[in-house]
Amino acid sequence: MLDSVIECARGAGQTALQYFRHKGVIEVENKLNDSDIVTIADKASEAYIKKYIAQHFLTHGILSEESTESIGSEDYRWVVDPVDGTTNFFAGIPFWAVSIGIEHHGKREIGVVYVPALDEMFYAQRGHGAYLNGRRIHVSEERQLSRSVIATGFPVDKDVSPDNNMENLAAVLPKVRDIRRLGSAATDMCYVAAGFMQGYWELKLHEWDVNAATLILEEAGGTLTRFREWNGVEGICIVCGNKSIHDKLLSLIR
Repeated sequence: MLDSVIECARGAGQTALQYFRHKGVIEVENKLNDSDIVTIADKASEAYIKKYIAQHFLTHGILSEESTESIGSEDYRWVVDPVDGTTNFFAGIPFWAVSIGIEHHGKREIGVVYVPALDEMFYAQRGHGAYLNGRRIHVSEERQLSRSVIATGFPVDKDVSPDNNMENLAAVLPKVRDIRRLGSAATDMCYVAAGFMQGYWELKLHEWDVNAATLILEEAGGTLTRFREWNGVEGICIVCGNKSIHDKLLSLIR
């Protein structure tokens, strides 16, 4: 089944890639505001994935960003972000990904994140490790924040909500080597899994943003916490890295 999910992610990525850096033929729509957009590429990628599931896994369910509802069987559920990082995609920046997580009775079993513009295929199967283009990956061994490159992001309601991650940024930035904002949660998490960056945190994400990459991160030896769950905050808030960097970041953010 892992091979099938990889095949599906690659096909969806190639479908979206046909529209990349061709703004003249891209249709874009706002969802919440000017920061929250969807393009024809998102819809084409999602359509490819849905068709693939219908042809090969007819009884499986799907939760996808653009459909925003879970349909089909819950025995197996595909949790899909057809283009994670749509703003990057529309701007011509290569950090966007097709993210597909597979759950069996609610437990993550397979995670695949494909970054088509860079031809980077991250994948993991529970208990079998994490890989990038066939090579085993592992989180960084760095233990010092001062030597770490940390990623983060900002919520789409940053213009109206004071809970926009700026306080956390101010707390973390002076203590690390530098901050990166790649603009794709799935890519951020996979880059931490591969040891390219040492940690990542973000607020107000969705299940389709993080489902596949969570398994990849964990299978690469990383630690991940969904924090704030106690206060019923809207969206998913995560921090991840190796155990040491994760713990140090978690102590700084709120």
